[in-house]
Amino acid sequence: MPAWRVPSPTPNTYTRLITADQARKLHALLEERGFTFEKKDYTIFAAKRDQVNVAVYEKGPKILVQGKGLADFVEFILEPEILGVAELGYEEVTKPEMYTPHFGIDESGKGDFFGPLVIAGVYTDSDVARRLVAAGVQDSKAITSDARIRALADTVRATSGVEWDVVSMGPERYNHLYGEAGNLNRLLAWGHSTVIENLLKKRPDCPRALSDQFAHESVLKKALGPGGRAIRLDQRTKGESDVAVAAASILARERFIDWMDVASKKLGISLPRGATSVKPAAHQLIKARGADFLPRVCKMHFKTAREVLGLPPLEKPISKWVRRK
Repeated sequence: MPAWRVPSPTPNTYTRLITADQARKLHALLEERGFTFEKKDYTIFAAKRDQVNVAVYEKGPKILVQGKGLADFVEFILEPEILGVAELGYEEVTKPEMYTPHFGIDESGKGDFFGPLVIAGVYTDSDVARRLVAAGVQDSKAITSDARIRALADTVRATSGVEWDVVSMGPERYNHLYGEAGNLNRLLAWGHSTVIENLLKKRPDCPRALSDQFAHESVLKKALGPGGRAIRLDQRTKGESDVAVAAASILARERFIDWMDVASKKLGISLPRGATSVKPAAHQLIKARGADFLPRVCKMHFKTAREVLGLPPLEKPISKWVRRK
């Protein structure tokens, strides 16, 4: 190991986006190495051998590695033979800003027809970041198990030094605020700014907030109150590669799936996630509860809402946005 390598705890899971060509090369390599292949939902392939489990998911594609042999597999097989990089164990060298004090902000439910929009934030510093990486905290979109989301959310909240905040907008409130904001980016900016200001009450010394790219920085700056305008705002694509943003994504996802589970049980109708295959459930709700009930469980600016209500599409929404002072 090079003398300048920064030791870090071995994570429980490893995930990374790969190309389709890399997925094909990895499949051939695992065959050569005697891995046993198995079928798993939503994967291109899954394989295991000894103390390593490897799955390559269709969405991405994205690789997930788990097991006690994770570190050796990534360091001596995956990185040199497939990825052509050396990253595992070098995070504090390759991603130094991830280990500096900052807030990570992320949301869940933005693309879901049913359910709330949830925005969460997590404060981390170097010690907290190391603990979360070692615990296997990663982007919630790479996790297919609700039980795993909830377990990791408990881990995030229990980690010493973490500060966190969650803002949840149920469908009724979401629809009202969307009508005032006029578009999703302004509504996201309001939610992000609220979380940042709440976290600043707990950590007023935090110098920076990081989120996934969703709008021009000026939109978020305008939404922040006077107390938050001094903080540095960073946005970037794939923001969830930062462990603070990943932790926030897990807290937001937990609140979203909890709301969906509770609402489904109360209604006696399973509310589907996402924005496809939602019309049967919407028609079922309208039949059981009436058309006026729909805004209580879904986001009414989705074109699906007008379609299930038999209304023509809107050419241009008319709304107003009240800026915060």
